[in-house]
Amino acid sequence: MLIPKLMIEPSHWLGRGIKLEIVNGAKIFKFTSELQSRSDELLDHKKLGLITPDEQAELDGISELAQIFTYANSVLMTESQWSPNSSANSLHNANG
Repeated sequence: MLIPKLMIEPSHWLGRGIKLEIVNGAKIFKFTSELQSRSDELLDHKKLGLITPDEQAELDGISELAQIFTYANSVLMTESQWSPNSSANSLHNANG
């Protein structure tokens, strides 16, 4: 059963909280330093028991975006490590 949750929509940060970075030859999604700092600040508030309902909604949205990035980045990394062309080239070079 899905439980509805109040949160800031992850798409809120698309234009200003996300960057693409090349890691091991693959582009991956990452938070900007500003969004990462905000996430850390909100987590600190939560740990101290000082988080407001608005801050919790913001943290929930950022956390959801992090989960989306984790999935998308795993797909991007998998695709960057294997492709039909690189596989065919490897076989050609091994036989050649």
